[in-house]
Amino acid sequence: MRIDIISAVPELLSGPFDSSIIKKSVDKNLAEIHIHNLRNYASNKYKSVDDYQYGGGAGMVMLIEPIDKCISQLKKERDYDEIIYMSPDGKKLNQQVCNKLSCLKNIIILCGHYKGIDQRVRDNLITSEISIGDYVLTGGELPAAILTDSIIRLIPGVLGDETSALTDSFQDNLLSFPVYTRPKEYKSWEVPEILLSGDSKKIEKWRIEQSIKLTKNKRPDLL
Repeated sequence: MRIDIISAVPELLSGPFDSSIIKKSVDKNLAEIHIHNLRNYASNKYKSVDDYQYGGGAGMVMLIEPIDKCISQLKKERDYDEIIYMSPDGKKLNQQVCNKLSCLKNIIILCGHYKGIDQRVRDNLITSEISIGDYVLTGGELPAAILTDSIIRLIPGVLGDETSALTDSFQDNLLSFPVYTRPKEYKSWEVPEILLSGDSKKIEKWRIEQSIKLTKNKRPDLL
């Protein structure tokens, strides 16, 4: 899978992809992540990618031309399944969206900044808009990193145990069951006996019951 991320502040994206599971997936050629500096596509000598908004008002707006140039260049090189704009008024990111996107081959993620992007970009170049929540950040770089992580971890071979992602919270609209590791007792806090029983059928039944119980208590809206 290939993910191209377009940003006016690409240095914000260097950290999240330089370690752990994401870096390993790239090293193993299971995923490609390419970050594009939008300023390289600016036509003015100052390499600015924003301007004042028509009609007045506070906040600068990202220009059409550099975004169009970058996206057009990428589309000349390969076909893209989705061109995504990270926006607080987009579709709320959830596990089902992540599952769907992880099955695609090539996607572009555009990071907003300032007051936002010229509406004509959204109308003519973007195929979907995604939000990570009902709040506003200074830019779309952190949301883009979150989206990228949530997608790549689902690609077969990325996680050591390929079944691990299938038991995450929100798969099947349930929260994940409680997990424990050694020691079996610490400060009188004990691991449930059923997990030590070795009876896989009973353990699986317990885990399903716990997932349902947790979901009812913490996220009844999912049921």
